[in-house]
Formats: sequence, C-alpha cells, structure tokens
Amino acid sequence: MNAEHDDTLRLLGESLRRFVEKEVVPRAAAWEEQGHVPREVLREMGRLGFLGLRYPEEYGGAALDARATALLAEELGRSTFGGFAITVLVHTDMASPHLMNAGSEEQKRRYLGRVVAGEAITAVAVTEPDAGSDVKSIRTRAERRGGDWVLNGSKMFITNGVLADLYFVAARTDAAAGSKGISMFIVEKGAPGFSVGRRLDKHGWRSSDTAELVFQDCRVPAANLLGEEGRGFYAIMRNFQNERIAIASMAMGESARALELTLEHVKTRKAFGAPLWEKQAIRQRLSLLSAKVEAGRQLVRHAAGLDALGRDCVKEVSMAKAYCGELVNEVMYDCLQFHGGMGYMRESAIERMTRDARVQSIGGGATEVMLEEVAKRL
Repeated sequence: MNAEHDDTLRLLGESLRRFVEKEVVPRAAAWEEQGHVPREVLREMGRLGFLGLRYPEEYGGAALDARATALLAEELGRSTFGGFAITVLVHTDMASPHLMNAGSEEQKRRYLGRVVAGEAITAVAVTEPDAGSDVKSIRTRAERRGGDWVLNGSKMFITNGVLADLYFVAARTDAAAGSKGISMFIVEKGAPGFSVGRRLDKHGWRSSDTAELVFQDCRVPAANLLGEEGRGFYAIMRNFQNERIAIASMAMGESARALELTLEHVKTRKAFGAPLWEKQAIRQRLSLLSAKVEAGRQLVRHAAGLDALGRDCVKEVSMAKAYCGELVNEVMYDCLQFHGGMGYMRESAIERMTRDARVQSIGGGATEVMLEEVAKRL
C-alpha cells in the first residue's frame, strides 16, 4: 500500500511482541487459573495504544486498517494463551467495531474513548442457545415501550460476558421481518433486568471470561439503539469479515509459535541414540507444516489487504477462516505428538495450545459455514 504504513506496522509488531513476551507470557498461567485477564493488563494495553488500532485519532486510536487487525491477532496468538488473545480481540475487533460502524456521534463521544483506553471493556451478544452462525434465527426480543426498549431473551457463549462494561446486543424488533427485523442495542452493565446467568466452564481458552447472559424485561433507553432499527443483521454480517480475519490470523500466530516450540524440543530430545530431528519423517512433517502455515499467513494478509482497499473480500476471508481454523488443529496435533508424553502434561504449553485451538474451527463461523460462503462465490 505504502512504505510509511508498512514501517508503522513493523514497529507495531515489534512493540506487541515485546509486550507479550514481558507482560503476558510470564503471568498468564495465573490468568488461566482465575478464568479471566486482569483489568489492569487491558488498561495497560490501552495506554500503549494497542486497543484502538482501527479507530480515529480523535478518540485515541491509530486510524489503521485491517492489516493492523491481522498483525495484532497474530502477535497475540504467539503468546500461547488463546484465552488472553481472544479476550483482547473480542474487545478490539469483534465487539467495539459495532459502536464505531453504527454509533451516533453522541454514542461514540460517550463511549469510544473509554473503549480505546481499556477503561470500558466490550462484548458482543449475538449467539443464543439455538442460534449461532444462523443469525437470522435469534429469538431475543426488543419491544419499544415509551422512552425505552425492553429486551427479553438469553445469549450464550459470550466472550467477556462476566466482566464487560458495554454489551452490543442483537435482538429481534420485528418478528415478521426476517433478517430485516433484527436491531442492535448498547446495554451497559447494571441495566435493570440484565444479568449474567452463569459463567461457563470451557475446554480451552481458560483465561477467557465466557458467560450466558439473561435479559428479563431489561430496559435500555431509546437512545441506546445502535444504528438504524432493523439493520442489525447487516451490521453483524459486515463485522463478521473483521472477526474472521482476526481469528484466522490468531490461529497462524499460534501455529507458528507451536512449530518453534516443537523444533526446539525435537532438536534436543533424544530417542534411540539421536535427537528426534534426525528422524526424516519428523523433519519433513514439520517442514510441510511450516509451509502450510506460511501459506495461511499470506492468505490472511491478502484478505486483510483487500479489506483495507475497500474491496469485496467475503470469499477470501471465508477461505482464510476455514483454512486457518483447520490448519491450527492439524499443527497442534502433530506438535503434541512430537512432544511425546510431555505434550500431554498440563505443564506443557503445547497441551494448552492444543485445547485452545479446537475452537478455532468453530468460533466466528464454523468451517462448514465458511466453505458454503466460498461455494456461493465459486
């Protein structure tokens, strides 16, 4: 695009990597045990400018594009703690973009500076017990009553669900209008009738706070309608591209780091009188996986570049999400295998990374859904 922008991204990547190595890797095991990332860590990321990469400078952001999202996600993925990475990425690239894309000037002035600073953590509440990738099937209702909207229903698998301050909630405002009957709302923590039903206990992403949310005659001011009534489905579809770039790039950061850890292991671990690296089958398998990961990285970066140019890139983003979500699981399977028994121990980074990777082919659009999006455009 231009050399100045590339230099900015290079410096950003170096800063992110230093932060992850110094502030995350030595401490994140404790976050896995407590089930969430401490607020002070997110505030520090805000102070360093990591939480507003895509937002205008007037709100404290860096005014960058989708390539910055891909870079952020890849470096966070390299932390080896998927729960930490997704906590940040939901805030920066999956929830708060709804405010930036559809919010009124008053709404952005009220909230966006705090979001960029890490003072107000965000979550997006679309998924329900019976509606995930099929957004048109959501059942949570919103009815206009005087000066308020009243929400009833529940949301499931909501990242940052317990500890968020701002929730961008999809609800049906017209039962007969199909996809045109869904709207988005800003719901603040503590809103009357809004509660966390339960904190969810997950297979992986253990340091990610995930919850079921309940709306029981939850009243929000009419001014908290986010964007136009009936345009929520299209807002969700628009930001899915951003979300999928982030998840795919995160998966490639995880994969690259897993291969590095495995390479270190097989070059020092001896079996049958020689390092495992001397086994041709292992060398060639790791080499092929390295090639696949590099291909995945380039696919994500290509999709992000198209997005930055404002081009239609649904096919490329869907390809990247499907390919990278499956590849990260392939990488982790072999990396754990080559670690032997130690790879199965909870003290091993690879054991944790293998658990974390399993959701990458599910969250943000299951592989099968992504492949159907590609098929429509072939």
